[in-house]
Amino acid sequence: MKTLVPNTPDQVQDAVQWAFETATPLNLQGLGTKSGLGRPVTTDHMLCLSGLSGITLYEPEELVMKAMAGTPLAEIETALAEKGQRLAFEPPNLAALFGSNDSGTIGGIFACNLSGPRRVWGGAARDHILGVSLVNGRGELVKSGGRVVKNVTGFDLPKLLAGSFGTLGAITEVAFKVLPKGERERTVLLRGAGVGEAEEALNLAMRGPFEMSGAAYLPASIAARIGHSRSLVALRFEGPGPSVDAKTTALRCLLGAFGEVRSIDQDESGDFWQSIRDVAVFANDREKQIWRLSVPPANAAAVVSRLPEELNAEWFWDRAGGLIWLAIPPRRQADQELVRAAIGPGGGHATLIRAAEEVRSTIDVFHPQPKPVAALSKRIKAAFDPSFILSPGRMYGEA
Repeated sequence: MKTLVPNTPDQVQDAVQWAFETATPLNLQGLGTKSGLGRPVTTDHMLCLSGLSGITLYEPEELVMKAMAGTPLAEIETALAEKGQRLAFEPPNLAALFGSNDSGTIGGIFACNLSGPRRVWGGAARDHILGVSLVNGRGELVKSGGRVVKNVTGFDLPKLLAGSFGTLGAITEVAFKVLPKGERERTVLLRGAGVGEAEEALNLAMRGPFEMSGAAYLPASIAARIGHSRSLVALRFEGPGPSVDAKTTALRCLLGAFGEVRSIDQDESGDFWQSIRDVAVFANDREKQIWRLSVPPANAAAVVSRLPEELNAEWFWDRAGGLIWLAIPPRRQADQELVRAAIGPGGGHATLIRAAEEVRSTIDVFHPQPKPVAALSKRIKAAFDPSFILSPGRMYGEA
């Protein structure tokens, strides 16, 4: 495979124009940390965007940053931390899950629309994009949006690109919102609850007068992997110290009827939620196939109850993110029919996050779309990339 490594947006434009004129498919990639996410892309040429690196604008007082798409996520987070700020949507670092040593790029995070447990409070990655520059499949340089929310008017191209996995355009630069880091972080842990009790406790807590930035449930077998001997219901608070302390005290009293309750602070809390964010509990067993189920939070327990025993699935809830993570033994079709049937009438979708290439090439990695939606998706793809040369087949067939 030949790799093209442009260092400027103009060079990206030249590369895509050449590909368009010669009908040469390109596999778009940053640092390659998420190359195993999606269907395999088989092309003779790769367009590597890691050469487009660097923070081009940062105005801490305006809560705005702009960076080239290939800027490492670690560089972004370091710059923000120096000013006491962060990416509120808590982007996951899936390096361990995919066997990589890099945290990925800011362009890759937005192209895949990856968010963490703080989504319940801060929104998804797509909610934080202010503007974007990209090269479409015709080799045209397109800019949309601005540096502040009020400039994002009309057709919201930046949000359309979020979750397109490089199939609509090569992102060259992105502007996004940032937010101050909370003064204090504490997590309340309810230990030993079964699935039914956990669902009741989570529902009670999330209906209460608490503004939580994370909620999760780990069965005992999963909790043991991060050093806990019993199952865990976890609820996180962030913000001013007195407010966090008051909410922690009130929630511990509320949950006391369900069993043993304790709380963890700052570093310990941060490590706990990082393991949830990065799906670290499933990272070491490289043979396991990993599914991500996105379902209404109130339906999570019902979905888990419908998982058939023959799946031999391990799972945990990122309740605040609306996610159930599954790990199953390797199978030829990744048991896609059984997994997707478990979602049931409540709705949702299941995405195969990790599996061998031969498995991902033969099944629907992303949840099958209804025919009208699939037709619309194909028309959007054709509008951006009429020759279907950008990461062909990574999502749905030629799209």
